Amino acid sequence: MALQPEDIRRIAHLARLELKEEEGTRMLTQINSFFEIVEQIAAVDTTDIAPLAHPAELLKEMALRLREDTVSETDERQAHQFSAPAVEKGLFLVPRVVE
Repeated sequence: MALQPEDIRRIAHLARLELKEEEGTRMLTQINSFFEIVEQIAAVDTTDIAPLAHPAELLKEMALRLREDTVSETDERQAHQFSAPAVEKGLFLVPRVVE
């Protein structure tokens, strides 16, 4: 599925973009090369391949290296909220925007 220059102009119009001629040509080339990659991927035969929920399923014998869930930074909430105009119970107070 290759796009034509008219398609790029229409897309730019719908997106409210003002493209110069050379920008439109470059955009056309980039989008068409993307579509070529998609067509190559779609051409691969995957009939006997089961889908994976996560690629780590292939590595069942390998333990995933996860870091310990520990606090590594000190609580500096009061220092950060010191210059705030209004704070209540550790939360910033802001003026109501929506009524």
